[in-house]
Formats: sequence, C-alpha cells, structure tokens
Amino acid sequence: MKICPVCIKKNSDHFSCIEDKIYYRCNECKAIYLDHRNHLTNQDERKRYELHNNDIYDERYREFLSKLHDPIIEKIEKGAKGLDYGCGPGPALALMFKEENFSMDIYDPYFFPDNSFLNKKYDFVTCSEAAEHFLQPLQEFKKIDQILVKGGWFGLMTNFYDDSIYFEDWYYRKDPTHVVFYSFETLDVLAAIMSWNYEKHANNVVLFQK
Repeated sequence: MKICPVCIKKNSDHFSCIEDKIYYRCNECKAIYLDHRNHLTNQDERKRYELHNNDIYDERYREFLSKLHDPIIEKIEKGAKGLDYGCGPGPALALMFKEENFSMDIYDPYFFPDNSFLNKKYDFVTCSEAAEHFLQPLQEFKKIDQILVKGGWFGLMTNFYDDSIYFEDWYYRKDPTHVVFYSFETLDVLAAIMSWNYEKHANNVVLFQK
C-alpha cells in the first residue's frame, strides 16, 4: 500500500486511472493524491503557473479572494502580522491585507522563494489555491504550524472533494499541477494531527486555529 502524503498512514488504495494518470485514496483521511510518477517537472510546473493571468488589481479576482480574506479579517486584530503562503506570481491577497494596514510577508517556492519566514512568527497565514499543489502536504502544514503563534489563524482555500463529484470529469482534477485533493474528512484528520481547531466558511474555505 502507498503512504498517504497528508496523514502519512500506509493505508491507501488505487482510486482511479485516467489518461495514464494514477490516483490513490487514503482509507484513513480520504485524501486523493496523484502518483508521484505523474507529477510535472519543476520546470513544466512553473511554466503552467506563468500562464495564470491573476492581475492583483482585477476586481473579479479580488472578489474571489475575498472569500478567504473576509473571514480572516473578522478573526485578527489591528496590527496583526500575516504571511501569504504559496502566493504565486501575483500576490493579490497579500496586497488586500496591506491595503487595510496589516503587515504581510509573501512566500512562493517559484516566484518568491525567500525562506526567511521560517524564522518568524505570524498571527495569521493564508493559503489560497496552493494546498492542492503540495507534493508533501503534511510537511507544508507543519511549517505553517511552526510559524503560527498560539491562537493564530491559518486560512485555507481549495476545492474539496466529496463522493457526489464524478472525479474523472472534475475540472479541478484536470489541472496538471493539482496533485492532492482534500475532503472534509481529511480536515478532521489533519486538525487532529496538528492539534488545530477549524471552522468551515463558504464551500471552499476553512479557517484553522492553532
């Protein structure tokens, strides 16, 4: 059996094979993940990201990000310090917080690869449309836990899978850079592993509290 990259349990079964891509599903946390042999190279992955046209001032893009921005704003206090983790080439979400006078750092392994954030502490961390790209999700979540202050907030935006979705036709699966898909059962297991609490917002946003 394969080892799940989210909960690290050796309890995954073959889930689907689509156009030579092999997917597994963890029986413990219900995460679905792509076989590592089907992952893009770093070079090809970066090229895909460079095709994204996420203008940091685009109103529709900002409206999309507000689904994560707005519930975080309700949780944090004036002067809170945040990090946008996996911000991509256009860190619009960080700018939205800066415009409201919050101190923000940004990190992206391809476009803003400064790891100095690991030596800092943050009141909140945002991760918008990035967690589905994590090759080793638990390692990434542990980094986030390391930099969050006690009581700090971690806002996660990603599309969650449930069994009502026909996986083969799911648009979210078809992005070749998406390698892991979470369900709400996955969040229960992740919260237990990390000793976090969490609450759901919208259909693709959750807030964890350390």
